[in-house]
Amino acid sequence: MSNQRPTPRTGTARRTRLIAVAAGFLAAAAFAAPTANASDPQTFSATQLTRASDSVLKADIPGTAWAVDSETNRVVVTVDTTVSKAEIAKIKEQAGGNADALVIKHTPGRFNKLISGGDAIYASSWRCSLGFNVQDSSGNYYFLTAGHCTDGAGTWWSNSSHSTTLGSTAGSSFPGNDYGIVRYTNSSVTKSGAVGSQDITRAATPSVGTTVYRRGSTTGTHSGRVTALNATVNYGGGDIVSGLIQTTVCAEPGDSGGPLYGGTTAYGLTSGGSGDCSSGGTTFFQPVTEALSAYGVHVY
Repeated sequence: MSNQRPTPRTGTARRTRLIAVAAGFLAAAAFAAPTANASDPQTFSATQLTRASDSVLKADIPGTAWAVDSETNRVVVTVDTTVSKAEIAKIKEQAGGNADALVIKHTPGRFNKLISGGDAIYASSWRCSLGFNVQDSSGNYYFLTAGHCTDGAGTWWSNSSHSTTLGSTAGSSFPGNDYGIVRYTNSSVTKSGAVGSQDITRAATPSVGTTVYRRGSTTGTHSGRVTALNATVNYGGGDIVSGLIQTTVCAEPGDSGGPLYGGTTAYGLTSGGSGDCSSGGTTFFQPVTEALSAYGVHVY
């Protein structure tokens, strides 16, 4: 999926906002009908769940994120501490007759983009993490990272003093998606196909419940599990990303773009989240398979 990128805004300001979604489980509302008992949960059709999800998007409240939970048959909307009761009411009002399909879950703190494969990479005025090294069919080397990292970035360096060049941004997709690609221009840099010491040989999309690992330049390696797929995040300022992998893995600023993986399989690129690696948190990842397909490259 390709997006028309907007004119890049000032880096620091737009890189201090992010919303993350967390999956929640609440008791389903009772549904009284001639053929059902009062204790039976109300069921919603796929169309109703889609309309409920669309209503959250239309409400356009920064600090929210949402995904359909197939186990509870609800749209779980996670709100951070910046979202007021009035804004929650606005979301429900926007949903209208499908408001009962929404489950509101509160998460502590404020969602932030995790700007600040693991290894640190530096643009002109910010730091992210390298996701996965990849190649095209001609054998040219690139690396993938988050689109909100490559958005507005030209040259990338391996150190904060900008003395060792890595390459230049060759593609970027944000918002809508959150992936970008950088072509290596420095032939002397080692381009390992591994994440740390873990060799990566394939790419796939994980299932809900899968144990996953994330590596980033700020916090190193942490694990968690996948809690939802196809989550949508409202970053504020019109920056909305959909199709994300939601997890319980912690992350902090500077981890953006880093790899999500399990064993030898690449899963995603760190988009953002809430919390930290002391208290825990929720993070969201751009599926790497979409980025690989968009740029015609593969892991190795």
